[in-house]
Amino acid sequence: MALSDSLGILASPFTIIDRRDEKQDIEAIIDIVNQHEVKQVVVGLPRSMDGSIGKQAEKVQAFVQSLSNQTQVPIEFRDERLTTVAAKRLMRAARTKKTRRKARDDAIAAAIILQGYLDETRIVETES
Repeated sequence: MALSDSLGILASPFTIIDRRDEKQDIEAIIDIVNQHEVKQVVVGLPRSMDGSIGKQAEKVQAFVQSLSNQTQVPIEFRDERLTTVAAKRLMRAARTKKTRRKARDDAIAAAIILQGYLDETRIVETES
C-alpha cells in the first residue's frame, strides 16, 4: 500500500497488508483510509500483457466491489502491468539489502501505481 502527500504530488510506499480473509483485509484498508483521511483510493488492476482481464484481475475487481460497499471514498483502477518489474529495477539501482524483498517490491509497486495516477491527474487539471 502507498500513500501520497497531502498535496497529491508524491507517492511513497506505506505498508504491506498481509492477506488473511476479505473481511479483515477490508477493515485494515478502511482503518488506514480513515486514519489518513484518504480522499481517493487507487487500486492496481493486474491486466494480462495483452490488456485483457484475467482471473486475477477479476478477483481484484470483486474485492474492490466489496470494499466499495464499505466506504464512501471513491475507488479507481489503474493498470499495474510491469510495476513490480519497475520496482525491482529501482531497488537494484538503489542497491538495497535483499531482506523482505518481495514485500518491499510490492510496496514500491504500489507507490509507482499511485505516482502515475497523481501525475496524470495533475496533467489533466492543468489542461482544464
